[in-house]
Amino acid sequence: MDAQIVAVFCMCDDLLKALQHYEDPQCQISDAEVMTTGIVAALYFGGNIEKARAHLQEYGYIPRMLGKSRFNRRWHRVADLFLTLFSLLGETWKALNANSIYVIDSFPVAACDNYRICRSHLYRGEEWRGYQASKRRYYYGLKIHVLITEEGQPVEFFLSPGSYSDTNALKVFFFDLPEGSQVTADKAYTDYVVEDTMNAAQVYLTPVRKKNSKRPVPPWVHYLVSSYRKMIETTGSLIEQLLPKHIHAVTSRGFELKVATFVLACSINYLLR
Repeated sequence: MDAQIVAVFCMCDDLLKALQHYEDPQCQISDAEVMTTGIVAALYFGGNIEKARAHLQEYGYIPRMLGKSRFNRRWHRVADLFLTLFSLLGETWKALNANSIYVIDSFPVAACDNYRICRSHLYRGEEWRGYQASKRRYYYGLKIHVLITEEGQPVEFFLSPGSYSDTNALKVFFFDLPEGSQVTADKAYTDYVVEDTMNAAQVYLTPVRKKNSKRPVPPWVHYLVSSYRKMIETTGSLIEQLLPKHIHAVTSRGFELKVATFVLACSINYLLR
């Protein structure tokens, strides 16, 4: 763990230096140390900031650690830097993806189960109620929509309400990919208009076709698309391993920040292997 913590801090510090990020000289700890604490919490403590703070202070990584309230304010203040770091890692993974094959899918993240919706304080409204077909259950919370490389590294993601359909999510992805890239998806991502638009931009979307599809594909293409999709299940499992049984958050913004940090931690894990 020691080498990984040092690597995470060096990565965050180099990022801020490259961005010429300004910090008040009176700050007790740097923004790189704040980012490191949040990432370490996601990597090793199930998103528990208090445990990460205590660990980093006790073992001398950040001896002048901030108090709980002040750290929380600083952590929210650098939220955009987490996304910047994720984007830079995504560019690295795209550069290393020689075959230019990508996969998209979505994963549920429950703020609470269906029977506790009436007591939920983070979200209100039916738009947050989603259905998880694999477990045949309803949940209340978010969806992580993620685009990964052939090797499983996430290069793009966004969060949506639990009821948001995958077909609508297809229109939200940026698909900032090299020309000639192949994007595979499951049957839920069938949208011929989006598919034609992407093909015109030389980014080719090939979802798994339904039996009654108007655009059937040869059996060998169906086999390749299905085999590529196995990697997205692995990435989903890696993110799920980082997630605790219950994500503690007081506000919806804090909940979303923690979920985003888990996706970033999944990407960083590929560097730390």
